[in-house]
Amino acid sequence: MKLKTFLGLLVGIAGLLAAIFIPIPGLGLPAQITLGIFILAAVFWIMEPIPIYATSMMVIFLQIMLLSSQGFIFSVRTAPLAEVSVNETGALLVPAESLGEDGSLYLNKSNKALQVVRPSEVVDLGDGTLAVRGEGLNENSLVIADPEHRSITAGATSYTAFYHTLASPIIMLFLGGFALAAAAVKFGLDRSLTRVLLKPFGKRPAMVCLGLMLCTATLSAFMSNTATTAMMMTVVLPIVASISSTDPFRKCVALAIPVAANIGGIATPIGTPPNAVALAALKESGINISFSTWMVMAVPFTIVLLVFAWWVLLALFKPQANTLEIKLAGSFDKSAKAIASYVIFAVTVLLWVTEKLHGISTTMIAFLPVAILPALGVLDKKDIRGFSWEVLWLVGGGISLGLSLKETGLAAWLIGLVSWNSLGALGVIVVFGVVGYLIANLISHTVSATMIMPLAITVGAALAAAGDFNLVASIVSITAIISIAMVLPISTPPNAIAMATGIIETKDMAKVGVIVGVAGVLLAIVCGIAYWPLIVS
Repeated sequence: MKLKTFLGLLVGIAGLLAAIFIPIPGLGLPAQITLGIFILAAVFWIMEPIPIYATSMMVIFLQIMLLSSQGFIFSVRTAPLAEVSVNETGALLVPAESLGEDGSLYLNKSNKALQVVRPSEVVDLGDGTLAVRGEGLNENSLVIADPEHRSITAGATSYTAFYHTLASPIIMLFLGGFALAAAAVKFGLDRSLTRVLLKPFGKRPAMVCLGLMLCTATLSAFMSNTATTAMMMTVVLPIVASISSTDPFRKCVALAIPVAANIGGIATPIGTPPNAVALAALKESGINISFSTWMVMAVPFTIVLLVFAWWVLLALFKPQANTLEIKLAGSFDKSAKAIASYVIFAVTVLLWVTEKLHGISTTMIAFLPVAILPALGVLDKKDIRGFSWEVLWLVGGGISLGLSLKETGLAAWLIGLVSWNSLGALGVIVVFGVVGYLIANLISHTVSATMIMPLAITVGAALAAAGDFNLVASIVSITAIISIAMVLPISTPPNAIAMATGIIETKDMAKVGVIVGVAGVLLAIVCGIAYWPLIVS
């Protein structure tokens, strides 16, 4: 076992146990357990002693076992039980101490679930026994003898609530995106669109670079950033090969793809997993953002930052040649299945962007390609196995962790440690955005969003309830900031793919990443304060 793996396991497990067993003023047992799970998840996600998607599954497993009303700690099985007997008059007899202060009895139903019953008649027999009558009571019942037991007072969540996070509407939205992307790649729609989109940009190096970035960002808005980068690299490598080895424009072209992919993913709800994490957090707060609303907010931001990044790349890596020769042979696949995939892609996107006209939820529409593409034979078993299921696991674990943070009161307790009211919207965006940006440069963007978002949404919801604070604008701003963290090769998979070409060095990537990142952070803050509140209330 590697030292890093051992340390990750040790620190994570120690954090879990310490949070559970060391008394913390102001926190109940469910909140302490949640804090322990949060610490373990954060350590495992950062140090990766196990795969990050496995950590998300571990989170759900621990929640089921330690926090659910059917688990080891809060189950009614852990409570002292008393049998209900019957006297000669037919009245049911229960111990006097089993009656709660509100007059309720708590039944252990088949050793699995808690049922609350309020008797219609209660008579104290004076011998420590109560004669009761009421619907739902019978002599075969088992009542909990201590109404103050943790299985009653903790408000534990059913284990099914944690399982449901793996089928969250946001998960279904991403599943629909995966289906569309798989069909697009299978029948070459991505490459065909690239050929069409690049034609107007001619042969001037600066315009070719802009065309490549716009193509990449457009594809990345609907496909995985990683898949888009991998595909576009096959397009640009022949272009790079035609450029002189002494021309710095080689680096410009190689860096343009990951930068554009990272930025382009912000444009739509399905563009990158942090968007899904943000949407899920907002949904838990009762706020649903339509596909078109997200695009109205994010597309202008994406375009401005993309053009700025293009200018930065040209300023740092000026082309020496006046023209570039681009050869993109091929044509659209005209087979029946390919045409079916094009139609389903177009219909799905059209329904997404017109949600306000027809009223069908974006997450419901997302199941259209999931259901229809396999039914038409466009996608087969091999294609479905190729979906990025681990991303869905990762996001699902984050949604589940956010559920516990909210339900146990831990998020509110953590937020209460800081006086957020004095900071306002600007302070919230800056604090969570900058922390998220720094973390996201070192670990997965999805993990960063998963760690930051439950706390950010709790702070934002509290401030929104108390006064003039736009929760949606702030959350979108924080999400965008996390997504533009791309300073290092390890910051994003697109960066790693570009680095693997051998054309660029870490210092080149860091230089571009810092400049574009700082500009992006400032732009997101301005949008979160001045622009996006005009779109969403």
